[in-house]
Amino acid sequence: MDHLFALSVAVPLLVAAALVGVKPLLSGRRRMLDTVAVLTAASVAVMLLVIMVQTDGGDRVYWFAGFRPFRGVVIGIDFEAGPLSAGLAALAAVLVTASMVFSWRYFERVATYYHALMLTFLAGMTGFCLTGDIFDLFVWFELMGVSAYALTAYRPEERGPIQGALTFAITNSVGAYVSLSGIALIYGRTGALNMAQIGAYIGRHPPDRLVVVAFLLILAGLLVKSAIVPFHFWLADAHAVAPTPLCVLFSGAMVELGLYGIARVYWSMFGTALGHRAEISHVFLTLGVLTAVVGALFCFRERHIKRLLAFSTISHAGMFLSGIGLLTPLGLAGAAVYVAGHAMVKGALFLCTGIVLHRLGSVNETWLHGRARHLRITGVVFTLAGLGLADLPPFGTFLGKGWIEDTGSAHGMPWLMPVFVLCTILAGGAVLRVAGGVFYGLGDPPSEDERMARAANEETSETDADKRRTPLTMIIPPTVLVALAVAIGLTPLGPAADAAAVRFADQAAYNATVLRGAHVAHPVAPFAAEAAGITVSDVVTGLVSAAGALLLAYLALYWRRLPVLRRGYEPGTGLTTLAEGFQSGVVNDYVTWMVFGLACLGGVLALIIR
Repeated sequence: MDHLFALSVAVPLLVAAALVGVKPLLSGRRRMLDTVAVLTAASVAVMLLVIMVQTDGGDRVYWFAGFRPFRGVVIGIDFEAGPLSAGLAALAAVLVTASMVFSWRYFERVATYYHALMLTFLAGMTGFCLTGDIFDLFVWFELMGVSAYALTAYRPEERGPIQGALTFAITNSVGAYVSLSGIALIYGRTGALNMAQIGAYIGRHPPDRLVVVAFLLILAGLLVKSAIVPFHFWLADAHAVAPTPLCVLFSGAMVELGLYGIARVYWSMFGTALGHRAEISHVFLTLGVLTAVVGALFCFRERHIKRLLAFSTISHAGMFLSGIGLLTPLGLAGAAVYVAGHAMVKGALFLCTGIVLHRLGSVNETWLHGRARHLRITGVVFTLAGLGLADLPPFGTFLGKGWIEDTGSAHGMPWLMPVFVLCTILAGGAVLRVAGGVFYGLGDPPSEDERMARAANEETSETDADKRRTPLTMIIPPTVLVALAVAIGLTPLGPAADAAAVRFADQAAYNATVLRGAHVAHPVAPFAAEAAGITVSDVVTGLVSAAGALLLAYLALYWRRLPVLRRGYEPGTGLTTLAEGFQSGVVNDYVTWMVFGLACLGGVLALIIR
């Protein structure tokens, strides 16, 4: 069964190459292409789920070509899987499968290259989750990135996709070069690329400034991929022009993989050696909270539905980073469950938005007001997903967020709960406002913002024909994703998620498993006493978040009828100038902000790690 590790990346790559190679023979056989692509993605998901089940008793390591370590020196390439890494890879494969099923009747103008790029995207995500080599971590993410750049610009005859793809490619390439520079520095210091060997080496030697700089550069590159403020600018621009099925992967997997990379690099390589645990935790928390607040504010102001959902993803990425940044197993377990629940509901929201774009040809919330009343099933699914995004119990989002808040309160950070609730209300309220206005015609049509209308109207329909109906292949995937989000919340994941997080954060156990082939079934960690479970506080907080989002959506829909507001006032107007200043669409500005963020982060790390 160990060969499943290699097959999980080899199968999608080989099928992608075969589809391109036999392209002339498949001309006019679109359904065959769809069938092969869907079956391939589904088979990879099954392989990864099997791997995840196999890791229940301990992490598994697969050495390509049998080149195992000798006396602690690694000369081969390994895939190392635990429940969290294999689970994240399986989640990505499930989202790719849902996107491919949705694409079955969605696209009419794409053929072989679309399917091949989606499969290479899947291979990149799988390899990134499983690799134990820091250079291969970079390679797999770049394979994922190249596929994403090409898919973003799938309509090259239009200006928007080309501009969005270039912005995406340039900013992420800058982040990649920064990460590669850090990898080169750590290789020069340790002579190793295997993460376990690097962690063991710098754990035996006091970290010098070169190691700190390497940590900074690798971290900064991953923060770009994770869309963390001020490295986040590419995400909204890419979402606005990328094909809707691809947006599912951007928001549900790609951003989360960047955050996984941060956790993997910290706990496998630098955590023990750098020390200063509390100070580094504060750095992560500052970045996470800033990102959560900024993303939520911009989300509420946005009227372009795909950009609105993108800013919601940025806000949630900040909350995920906060959970990881607490540097406790319960925080990490909460982030993992939160990621799974968020991926399901956000995927459903994007696919429902794709149905609206298919049927009505627009993602402009203002223009769409009341025009989607006839899309009853889509409206119900969108609304349920919006409630899930607002952390309504029993969605998995409420469960994961509750664990993060619980461990924050236990470690002297009770302020984390109100911040999370506020951000959830803003982002969830914005999505529910869209549901109420677009699908049910509630409230008054919002005032047209010229800039937002111009951006939203640039989005054109991604389908060519048969817009009078919604095929089952479009409505089934979002419905299934919402059901899975509920299932995650109802499944008793507490002990398993807590144990998986304890194992993930145990650097000594990871080194022993990879370098010596040891079987560590139940590593002991200092925070193992924190148990994951559902508390009354978690349920109350989830209900308050959902109720607050519903109230905010109601006020946003009916604000003109409120006597306390002056005539002509538009909620969120004060954010317009701020949004235009930050999210300018000019790639030079984005790179400048990235350099500024790198300098600030470097200065802070230089002060706390001496």
